Amino acid sequence: MVAHLLRLKLALLRNGFRRSPWQLVGVILGGLYGLGLAVMLFVAMFFLGDQPAEFITTVLVLAVSLVTLGWAIIPVLVSGVDLTLDPSRFTSFTIPPRELVVGLLLSGFIGVPGMVTLLLFAGQGLAWRADPGLAVLGLVCGVLAALFVLALSRLTVTAATALTSNRRFREVGTIILFVPLIMLGPIIQTAMQGIEHGLSWLPRVATVLGWTPLGSFAAVPGDAAAGAWGTAALRLLLSLAYLAVTVWAWQVSLMRALETPREQSGGTRDVAGLGTFRFFPATPWGAVAARCLTYWFKDPRYAMSIIMVPLIPIFIWFMFGRDGDFTAMLFIAPIIAVLMAFSISADVSYDNTAFSLHVLTGVRGIDDRLGRVAACAVFTVPTVLIAAIVPAVLMGELSMLPSILGLSLGALGAGWAVSSIASARYTYAVPLPGDNPMKTPPGAGARMALTQLATFGTTAALVLPEIVLHIVFLVTGQELYAWLVLFTGVVLGAGLLLLGLRIGGRWFDSRAPELMQATVLNR
Repeated sequence: MVAHLLRLKLALLRNGFRRSPWQLVGVILGGLYGLGLAVMLFVAMFFLGDQPAEFITTVLVLAVSLVTLGWAIIPVLVSGVDLTLDPSRFTSFTIPPRELVVGLLLSGFIGVPGMVTLLLFAGQGLAWRADPGLAVLGLVCGVLAALFVLALSRLTVTAATALTSNRRFREVGTIILFVPLIMLGPIIQTAMQGIEHGLSWLPRVATVLGWTPLGSFAAVPGDAAAGAWGTAALRLLLSLAYLAVTVWAWQVSLMRALETPREQSGGTRDVAGLGTFRFFPATPWGAVAARCLTYWFKDPRYAMSIIMVPLIPIFIWFMFGRDGDFTAMLFIAPIIAVLMAFSISADVSYDNTAFSLHVLTGVRGIDDRLGRVAACAVFTVPTVLIAAIVPAVLMGELSMLPSILGLSLGALGAGWAVSSIASARYTYAVPLPGDNPMKTPPGAGARMALTQLATFGTTAALVLPEIVLHIVFLVTGQELYAWLVLFTGVVLGAGLLLLGLRIGGRWFDSRAPELMQATVLNR
């Protein structure tokens, strides 16, 4: 049965490649990225072998502990990501618990994340290359640590079923994870500075972690290298006990979850009145705008764009303003404008089956395009204006205000124009309604990346006139050019927006059936 589950995992992956060549491209790119990462870390561990045994142990224990902690926490927060062998699909099968657990555990290595983790952990043996016996011990402990990591990840996900079945928890968990991902650069920089000031503490931390489930396997070769074979044997037995208890706890929680499956909570509540429909006219574009505005307030997939708005000033300040130079803060508004205008480029894909309403009711393309832009403009325009005015006023750079406003409004108009055309022509698989917003459906990675790159590149090209005039203003210091940026941004942005709405509307009208078919195929 274990071999059958492994063959099933391989068959599912193989069939997924046949269904969508983009999935194959995505897996190849992910595999190449993971392989490149593994090669770099292999080289690092090879050179780490030249260091003293105490230093090697400290580095390995801290690194393995960090990876293990990530495997335990991140899958819970991104629980919307589908597993190829979802345990809930085995509810109606009478598979012996032990065989099911072993099969699901080993199947975790069939895939880029699991395989990369196995390679990295097994590569610990390179750090102990000076002694062949220690190298073999490091290899064995690395493989066992990889097994423990997958078992712990399965345990935390299964144990959190009661929470992850609740939609509100999934949304909050995604936000909790998304914020650190956006701020990853500043976080790493701050952490490195903290490590530099606290290097003396790291060996003590590693000593403690070496007796916990997080880093016990990684510490065993270090004990052997120090000649403490009794301690090494004791730590190895303790590590094996951690692994056995984790697998047993996962089996118990898995069987309980399969016997009494929980229903997912949608977090719905009674709604009175017309909602957002009362803010728009009773016209086709008004109805589209009202429905899209509802998405912006209630759909976590759209909320990801809103979350980024307050993070952008923090990120820019951290990267450019820590030395007292706040000039970069003036460009918050154009950056927000580009990102928010881009956010509607996948609107048709996000509609999913609801897009059939547009086709069946005969909504004109121009009304569809205009309604989506209007919904986005409700909060984007005030946000961009505030982001342009407040920094200029606080920094006493009022002479820059017309130019910044011109850049921002020009970027908004150009971005909305490009998004109105792109979403009527190109669709790709996105997370389904109710799914985790960070989920990447099979086959979506490469197509999504190419579409987004083309959208950003086209938007940047269309804003070049404002950018050139702004550079001339900065070089000459003449305020006339700042007002020319504002004039060009308003006129050119408005013209491009009208042109984008018309072109996007025509493509929508001519391709509505194909768009509806694409939303079904991308599920």
